[in-house]
Amino acid sequence: MAKQPALHKKLPHYTLGDFRHLHREADDRSSFGYNNISPEKKIKGFEIYSSEGLVSSIGPLKSDFFRISITLSGGVDVQLGLEQFRHQPGTCSFTYPGLVFSKSNIQPGTFGYYVLFEGDFLGDYIRPDCLSEEFPFFCVEGQLFIQLTPEEITRVADFAGRINEELQTLRPGREKAVRMYFYLLLLEIKRSYIAQGLHLTKTDTRVGYLVPRFQRLVSRHFLKKRKVAEYAALLGVTPNHLNRTIKEATGHTASDAISTMLVREAKALLRYTDDPISTISFQLDFSDPAAFTRFFKEHTGETPQAFRKNA
Repeated sequence: MAKQPALHKKLPHYTLGDFRHLHREADDRSSFGYNNISPEKKIKGFEIYSSEGLVSSIGPLKSDFFRISITLSGGVDVQLGLEQFRHQPGTCSFTYPGLVFSKSNIQPGTFGYYVLFEGDFLGDYIRPDCLSEEFPFFCVEGQLFIQLTPEEITRVADFAGRINEELQTLRPGREKAVRMYFYLLLLEIKRSYIAQGLHLTKTDTRVGYLVPRFQRLVSRHFLKKRKVAEYAALLGVTPNHLNRTIKEATGHTASDAISTMLVREAKALLRYTDDPISTISFQLDFSDPAAFTRFFKEHTGETPQAFRKNA
């Protein structure tokens, strides 16, 4: 694929200020957390919601903030990069800035909480550049999903309730209390994360570690790195070993994984921007619009124009 000049737009990276319309029903009047909160009670860089009033599906899209989803009952499908997981009671999932995210198939009776926050929100406790080191589920090598025990998820939900209680008041020290309770919520999850042995080492090449690490690297770098050899170098293995491992574990090749992310990015650009097909094709580093159209149709069964019309 040939290099092309810089283009007009990229897939929007939503900020907290322009994100609400994408995840909340327009007529939602629920009052938990940040929903319908009065302006004087808002705290910069942090929002928490319950699933009451959540739209039926979100994405695929990207954001420039972090996200935690906590499911207490029911179920929902969450896609983070190349990884897909069915939330069930006790599931938590995590998103870092720039990761392609989508949510769908919410079961009736599903309930939980989700938190959106900027990287410097916990600056009193953690430097922004150390957040992923302190809480490894927010980095590319980390496990993006975790299943908590009933006791653990109860404690996490309790911290969410305490955060909500502070948000709904104007008592002295409320902002510090929100940060403190949120830090403790993350710490509760981290303790389970470590106890379950989910923290990864960068040199571990076992299948159970290599496959998710490859998937997360592709999710992060697919726009610039298109060759399997580039990912093999990042992972410290040979391209043949990486291809063989991915094929045995997933039934698809390593190249298929890169193509899957390209298709997902293309779909999001077609859905969320008004850029011409030619602009999108060059932005995704195809040599010309015809090559992009062939690639898209091969992997989706329809042309980019048809997908955009029906999206």
